[in-house]
Amino acid sequence: MSILSAEGFAFDAKAPVIIIGAGAAGLVAALSACEAGQDVLVLERDSVPRGSTALSAGLIPAPGTRWQKAAGIVDSPELFGSDIGAKASGEPDPLLVKTVTKAIGPTIEWLADRYGLPFSLIEDFRYPGHSVCRMHGLPSRSGGELVDRLREAVAYAGVELLCDARVTSLFAEPDGRIAGVEVKRPDGSKELIGCVTLILACNGYGGNKDLVQRHIPELGTALYFGHEGNQGDALLWGQALGAGTRHLSGHQGHGSVAHPHGILITWATITEGGFQVNLRGERFSDESHGYSEQAAVVLRQPQGLAWTIFDERIAGIARQFEDFRQAEALGAILTAETVKDLASQMSIPVENLKATFAEVDALKHAETSDRFGRRFSGAPSLQTPYHAVKVTGALFHTQGGLVVDGDARVMRENGTALPNLFAVGGAACGVSGSKAEGYLSGNGLLSAVALGRVAGIAAARSGPMRQEHS
Repeated sequence: MSILSAEGFAFDAKAPVIIIGAGAAGLVAALSACEAGQDVLVLERDSVPRGSTALSAGLIPAPGTRWQKAAGIVDSPELFGSDIGAKASGEPDPLLVKTVTKAIGPTIEWLADRYGLPFSLIEDFRYPGHSVCRMHGLPSRSGGELVDRLREAVAYAGVELLCDARVTSLFAEPDGRIAGVEVKRPDGSKELIGCVTLILACNGYGGNKDLVQRHIPELGTALYFGHEGNQGDALLWGQALGAGTRHLSGHQGHGSVAHPHGILITWATITEGGFQVNLRGERFSDESHGYSEQAAVVLRQPQGLAWTIFDERIAGIARQFEDFRQAEALGAILTAETVKDLASQMSIPVENLKATFAEVDALKHAETSDRFGRRFSGAPSLQTPYHAVKVTGALFHTQGGLVVDGDARVMRENGTALPNLFAVGGAACGVSGSKAEGYLSGNGLLSAVALGRVAGIAAARSGPMRQEHS
């Protein structure tokens, strides 16, 4: 990845707005810029747009939506922003928090109305840190469906999407203005494409082991559950141009990825009254804090493994997620009528597991916190049949990145904006702060979709509008 001088270069073609990356952030930015009157070219390194979006549950948190109102839920950007700040100990940029919390609700309603994305609200459980139910998703509750629907919308809108097109270099003028990009094709050929505006939507650096070791050493050897193409291109380009960066240690982990199947297990298995034990059958933490910070906690256990334990009631909630149904189909979810049988299937000491079950059940009938600080009071006792799934901790995506303003423009270290460069999604510093525990569920797609919308509209203002022909 390099920055080359634009002086003396002639481009093979030119597009007013170029977007690097066709995940949720890039596709929403493309739809927004196109609708605002710009010709857009999206460059995607893979043969089919998938990216980290497809590996997620596809859930987008948004306040004050019509789906919440229909469910009688009172919410607002201010309340959402307060939840974000509380989870991240006040670290996120207040302007960025205000930008994304105000933009996200109207954005998903626009996607529903304009492009037919059938969003609905998850009402049967609430993710840790959210004051109210505000997670919105598509019918399958999968990121694969989200990116596929957005790709279909882009095709419908007439946006040009060029796949198998890896951007290897940016061409910049002395003042930092991006003049174009170098694109490498699978056959080794290269194309030089000029632009008026460039939007970086190529995510963070989770697939770059060296950068992960440098900025997130506690997950340096962890399973990476994001897209391998997330090599930190946007971060490295931005730094070479003098851009500011923030919270590079911030990230989203997950403490419940089925092992060895590599399938995400919804955290509803915990929030609805489930718990985790290590290979000795003993609990080891307050699981309710959040799945992001739980990744490193699980990895500190013997062999970096744990078991998530729940019951059929909770499994019924989890089955709304395609990933969970897939895990069941592959035999990752154990089922037993007794604790003894469950312990046998898990190959852990039965007396230890019985003691843990008894401890958790007693806590559910008490008004006190356990030795880790978790309160189980009010959660139903687990009933047969019981379920368990072996899990490990994983890094999903990074949350730090390039500093952007309220229009998603990339900012220099001196506080001025680079002339025509925008960053969205994982390419930009998000709203999770510098630590894993700062990640509030959905923050990744929140930044992707909200900043994609904001950047697309802002980028459209920065260049000549296309001429419509009758």
